[in-house]
Amino acid sequence: MKAAIIGVTGYSGIELVRLLDQHPYVTIQSVHSSSQVGILLSESYPHLVDHITFDLDEINTANIAKEVDVVFLATPSGIASKLAVELHDLHVKVIDLSGDFRLQDPDTYETWYKKTPASTTYLEKAVYGLSEWNKENIATSDFISNPGCYPTATLLGLAPLVREGLIEESSIIIDAKSGVSGAGRNASLSTHYAEINENLKIYKVNQHQHIPEIEQVLSSWNEKVNTITFSTHLIPMTRGIMATIYANVKAPDLTTEKILDLYNQCYEDKPFVRIRQNGEFPSTKEVYGSNYCDIGLTYDERTGRITIVSVIDNLVKGAAGQAIQNLNIMMGIDERTGLHRIPVFP
Repeated sequence: MKAAIIGVTGYSGIELVRLLDQHPYVTIQSVHSSSQVGILLSESYPHLVDHITFDLDEINTANIAKEVDVVFLATPSGIASKLAVELHDLHVKVIDLSGDFRLQDPDTYETWYKKTPASTTYLEKAVYGLSEWNKENIATSDFISNPGCYPTATLLGLAPLVREGLIEESSIIIDAKSGVSGAGRNASLSTHYAEINENLKIYKVNQHQHIPEIEQVLSSWNEKVNTITFSTHLIPMTRGIMATIYANVKAPDLTTEKILDLYNQCYEDKPFVRIRQNGEFPSTKEVYGSNYCDIGLTYDERTGRITIVSVIDNLVKGAAGQAIQNLNIMMGIDERTGLHRIPVFP
């Protein structure tokens, strides 16, 4: 299968290059940028010298569609809404890593993203690509909306409990922290070394665009879930997300062991989710550079509250890795293909 990557000069785009370069069934046919057309990709990313020799091409959807079977859109939100529609109409498979097709309600998108939404017709066509929980729909689709990084960690952490109705739906609180690569490659004051080094920042308090995405999926699993409390923090590291999730349980007879049994059953056939043993909790470094989501949890009988810790690499499982996992599912091959790698440590 031949693939093109649009928006390749961003961190998610260049991670797609790294992962697809070793995929046995996918060939990168072309890479595209709106800002650096005509130069070698290795000029923008010198670590690719002697590995990747592509020139950065302009974004011409008609020409791209003639040459490839699938296009990965790693563009900022607000751009993919137009490109994805053009490519889809040209009968190319599309996997969009932006947020343009994640929210089903266009008014909600406009409110949270402050951009013009895609048409309802294409919002309905796009399949939400949470690989572990929407596999059947992904397998029959040619248009995937890849989940956000924070939603991926959060939803995988909450799914078994929410789907089984074991927690108080109004009690969900997510305290999430991300490395600075989640802010993208463009320079900004918030990611300036002097601003972020030896510092911890909360940002977009009650305003993060991933809030309605998380609520939309949770409510599709359990209609009693309406709203959540979701806070995000920027920490001085390059990669990784840790979502620490709190909720009150409904059943007084629950124990940590019973909840762990539920999680192990739910994820036993899902190769990229690893559940820790009782008393063990994951750290971001333990999934660095990989497509794994590691989850640890405990139930406090004293407070009646469960704590779930879910960690991912925001650029892999939170972006490029999950996009390739979705492509594998679309192709009908083992979803681990090209992704089954040991995390980088330390």
